[in-house]
Formats: sequence, C-alpha cells, structure tokens
Amino acid sequence: QVQLVESGGGLVQAGGSLRLSCAASGRTFSTYDMGWFRQAPGKEREFVASISWRGTSPYYADSVKGRFTISRGNAKNTVYLQMNSLKPEDTAVYYCAAASGGWFRTEADFDWWGQGTQVTVSS
Repeated sequence: QVQLVESGGGLVQAGGSLRLSCAASGRTFSTYDMGWFRQAPGKEREFVASISWRGTSPYYADSVKGRFTISRGNAKNTVYLQMNSLKPEDTAVYYCAAASGGWFRTEADFDWWGQGTQVTVSS
C-alpha cells in the first residue's frame, strides 16, 4: 500500500515555472515506477510523464516534451515534476501515481493515486 501526497501547485503566468512534488509513504517506494497525470475541466485524465523505479526511462506526453522534466529521489520517497514554459493549456489538476506491475505508460498501469494539486496558468 502506498499513500501519495502532491504539493507545489498554484497560479503562474504563461511562460513561468512550477515544481510539483509527490511524497510517498511506505518503505517500498524505491520499487515503484511513478507517473504524473493531469485532468483539465471537462476533459478526461491524461498521461503527462513517468519514470522507472531506477530513475531511468523517463517518458513524456508529446504536449509537454522539452518543457517538463520528471525525476525522483528515492532517499526522500519523492517524485518531482519540473514544469517550465507553462502554457494556459497546462491548466489542470495534476495527479501523482505509483505502479507496481512493471508497466508505467497508461492510466491502467498505475495502482495508487494521490488527491491532486491544482495548477493554473494565466495568459
């Protein structure tokens, strides 16, 4: 069982940056692949980025590639999402998720979810 708590969301102007953090409970955090998803108002939740338990194989949605960076600190049981060059279309609730099955590309691969943190980008 893993509990995930996101933080770092807020209001930022277009072109600005935010860093999201996701703190995980449990001693087995380092064995889970981690991901970030987002859900904009009126839209379905979508994949943003993921990273393996080793901290390798970062994978990004085309819409954020080159602007967002996912990383993790296993010693701190934390995964991060650095978001640069933010656009109004990045406005959404951002969710952290953990996967135990060895796959970490789609929503169905992830077993545990945080409550989300709101990111609002003004134009």
